[in-house]
Amino acid sequence: MEKLAPFCVILPWTACFALLPLFLMFSFSSGASGATSIQNLLQNHGLPGGLLPNAVESFSHDPSSGLLDVRLVRPCYARFDDGLAYFESQVRGNLSYGALRGVVGWSQEELFLWLPVKGIVVADPASGVILFDIGVARKRLAVSAFEEPPDCIPAEDEAAAGIGLVGRREGFLHQRQ
Repeated sequence: MEKLAPFCVILPWTACFALLPLFLMFSFSSGASGATSIQNLLQNHGLPGGLLPNAVESFSHDPSSGLLDVRLVRPCYARFDDGLAYFESQVRGNLSYGALRGVVGWSQEELFLWLPVKGIVVADPASGVILFDIGVARKRLAVSAFEEPPDCIPAEDEAAAGIGLVGRREGFLHQRQ
């Protein structure tokens, strides 16, 4: 048998270690640019990208079950067109094309009452209408009101006082007790 020269054994390993940083740099840069935002995910599913406020900290989506779990930096209010919504720090729902159903963690103000949003549907994209299922009724709104994510207004009393929200949500909760 022939003896292998030591450099023949070392050379492949040296080449691997020399190329490793280059490979890692490529994989991390493509991962960062390939990362999807919540706005892109919603748009890819036929929904407007501005449904959720701009304070999304993280989100996960299971394509097999459709479960969407969104974590916000904090609970907050958001204004859409002329409406007002309240988001808890975690919003969940089942995402499918053109719909977000079984929503938890999102309330909409209607006639001074806070009603839970149960589902959101864009049945016909050409119509420019989005339907909100608020339990007792369905509310039709213009899709254009949800093109950009709204500002997340903190739910603390000091921040809410600046926009006239003090006591609106909390007052209703006290009335129910």
